[in-house]
Amino acid sequence: MSVIGFLSDLISPVNKVIDKFTSDKERLEAQAALVRLEVQLSERMLQYETALMDARSKAIAAEAAGHGWLQRNWRPLTMLTFLVLIVADCLGLLPKAMPERVWDIVELGLGGYVIGRSAEKVVPKLMEAFKPAGKDKD
Repeated sequence: MSVIGFLSDLISPVNKVIDKFTSDKERLEAQAALVRLEVQLSERMLQYETALMDARSKAIAAEAAGHGWLQRNWRPLTMLTFLVLIVADCLGLLPKAMPERVWDIVELGLGGYVIGRSAEKVVPKLMEAFKPAGKDKD
């Protein structure tokens, strides 16, 4: 479920109560307040995601700048090992087929890398887009 979908599902019952028990003017004011709340919650969630991605990227950068060869290269080595296993499995070179769990790990590893790199580039742009008008850049 997306963040916006979650927030809409959360606010929808409140809108129904507002519609039932308020006048038109009060209803519009309350719904405007709910929209502002939804925007603020979205901003906070994006800030959290940005901070999380920043922490992850700092951890990976620290590993990459580490002193030991293994410390710098364990992630690529892990994925290359799985790549070799996949090729060997597809060519029938393994004594028995790889378990499904191995495919799940590969999917998680590749998906995490691709999504992480994409989010690294997209989240700052989303934060800029959701920044309230009139505020200067940080």
